[in-house]
Amino acid sequence: VQLQASGGGLVQAGGSLRLSCAASGRISNYIMGWFRQAPGKEREFVAAISRRGVTTAYADSVKGRFSISRDNAKNTVYLQMNSLEPEDTAVYYCAASMNCGKDLVEYVHWGQGTQVTVSS
Repeated sequence: VQLQASGGGLVQAGGSLRLSCAASGRISNYIMGWFRQAPGKEREFVAAISRRGVTTAYADSVKGRFSISRDNAKNTVYLQMNSLEPEDTAVYYCAASMNCGKDLVEYVHWGQGTQVTVSS
């Protein structure tokens, strides 16, 4: 499956953005996740959602501010980001996994990334 992330942009601190990840094929068999990579840093886990959307997981740094959701009928995953902080500035990637986990090595399909920049 091919993934296409979109929705990034420049936003002021405290603002919101909604990222979308559209898949070329069915995503219902996959756990879907979002990761991010800031300049000079390693790619890190942000959020994940189970196949039917019942279970979600978040990095501590975004818990309470970000929300992941999915629409399997549209083969799309979303990341709603509220109360954005300059520390959230990064390239955000969506990914698909057949296994549970927050480890990026579990994810077999990756999108190209979308830039999120939060100004102070």
